[in-house]
Amino acid sequence: MKRFAPLLLLASLALVIFAPLAMAAAAAATPTAPTPDKSPAGPIATAISTVTGIAISPLLGTAGFGVYKWATAKDDAERAKLPWFAQWKFFVPALLIVGICAFKDTLGTMVPPGLKKPLDVLETLENKFSGLVAAGAVIPLTMETVTGVLFGGKTSAVLPELATGSVATIHLAAFEPSSLLNILTVPFGVAVFCFVWLASHAINVLILLSPWGAIDAALKGARTALLGLITLTSTIDPWISAGLSLVVIVIAWLVAGWAFRLTVFGWIFSWEFVTRRCHRFTPAENENAMFAGDDLPAVPIRTYGRLVKKADGGLEFAYRPWLVLAPRVAPVPGEGRALAVGRGAFFSDVIDAQERTLFTLPPRYRGHEEALARIYALRGVQPAGLRKAWSSLREMFGHRVKNQAPLAS
Repeated sequence: MKRFAPLLLLASLALVIFAPLAMAAAAAATPTAPTPDKSPAGPIATAISTVTGIAISPLLGTAGFGVYKWATAKDDAERAKLPWFAQWKFFVPALLIVGICAFKDTLGTMVPPGLKKPLDVLETLENKFSGLVAAGAVIPLTMETVTGVLFGGKTSAVLPELATGSVATIHLAAFEPSSLLNILTVPFGVAVFCFVWLASHAINVLILLSPWGAIDAALKGARTALLGLITLTSTIDPWISAGLSLVVIVIAWLVAGWAFRLTVFGWIFSWEFVTRRCHRFTPAENENAMFAGDDLPAVPIRTYGRLVKKADGGLEFAYRPWLVLAPRVAPVPGEGRALAVGRGAFFSDVIDAQERTLFTLPPRYRGHEEALARIYALRGVQPAGLRKAWSSLREMFGHRVKNQAPLAS
């Protein structure tokens, strides 16, 4: 089945891009102008599209949704009653931040990675924060649309009592089914949001890992284009947009594990980079936290765990799937003397004799590579990645490169 996974993903992406465009073109070719969907279930399709769009880009989606609510309000009195995300004090600064990030990505194709990476770290943290805000505030308001449609817009008599804490005053006759549906639909909407947000946030982490600004711009452009496609199709037919959103949700669910590991990696990398934890950190003598590399058998790449040194000197990797499931242990192939620490420009790795990555070290280990090599009895420290390329370039022009920690023979 794994052999067909890339083909399935490619077909799904093609369906995401071309199917809505074909349906939109067919709708535009009809002799009559498209009219808003006034069917009872029309707002449900709009709610699905809104949740998906906000999850793809939380800050841009929340600000855009707020601008739409503000622009469609009838007068200033109605605008004053809109929620906080539909007030200009929020969406104007939010759109300004989005514009600055877009300008940064444009310049990223012309500046060295070392100048752009700190800004990528800040944008990754911003995406996490705005995702939490959107999930906690915007999504419940959006999912109430579903309840209003199914129950004719009735307002539950129970929710105000719960909001004021007067649970004892609730009467059995006051109960309405809309209350139960709110309890069910809001968690469902938040779950859908989380799956799509995880897949979208993985793009920010990939940008963090990418050394080339052109790749960053391409990834960001693809995500923005998908958000624009959902928005465009929703103006033609909400059900086309809802169908596109459902495809995005299914793909996000399929890649949830990969996206979750990338999200954990991005959070730890960004937080330790900003807080400069490496200056307040000392490696432990028996086990240290790190991420699994792409050459560790039977362990998904970027799984967060601990490299443990056993009593007999062997090494094993202990981790919990999804950080909370039952612990697992994977043996590390090869003896410690066959491994080394590869010191990179932004983070370091534990590599084997063929320079394949077994583990990726969080930023807290910057400056502690020699100590880590001593603890696990590794061969030593050597340049890797961009640092190795820079050392080779200096040697090419006749400069003597400063020796690294000696490698054992």
